[in-house]
Amino acid sequence: MKKLLIIFVLFSFILTGCSKGKNNPVVTIKVKGYDEVIKIELYREIAPITVENFIDIATTGYYEGSTFHRVIKDFMIQGGQGKTSLKPIKGEFASNGVKNDLKHVRGVISMARTNVKDSATSQFFIVHKDSPHLDGEYAAFGMMIEGFETLDLIANIQTDFNDMPVVSIVIEKVEVKL
Repeated sequence: MKKLLIIFVLFSFILTGCSKGKNNPVVTIKVKGYDEVIKIELYREIAPITVENFIDIATTGYYEGSTFHRVIKDFMIQGGQGKTSLKPIKGEFASNGVKNDLKHVRGVISMARTNVKDSATSQFFIVHKDSPHLDGEYAAFGMMIEGFETLDLIANIQTDFNDMPVVSIVIEKVEVKL
């Protein structure tokens, strides 16, 4: 009976340790003028360099006051453009030799970059509608867990010919819970 109890306790610990979200940081983004915050769970096990870079930038207050400066309906919203240049990081995605199976489905956060694979710095985008053509080409590193109404509202905002919102969509606050 004692052995059975020990096995049961060990099995419970194993199952608890396998749950999704264990030790994953959660980022909360408050957008000025929107009631619902965007909450994103970050996946260190998928893109550790990207997650640490994002957390480092977010905890300095870098994103606060920046905007979602590029919005394409039924595709994505992009933010994180700062006034200072930052050091680029290794692109953690398949076409750059890094295993990353996270798909670019609705609510996934990924790093924006130029045509150079290792050029991502601070800019990120959140996928509005599934975008499989990005899979393996951009460093996806987390998934929204709250705030889909805010995502939809921003994605449907009026933009100019450069996909820039005609009204500024300001990131008011970014908090990281480790």
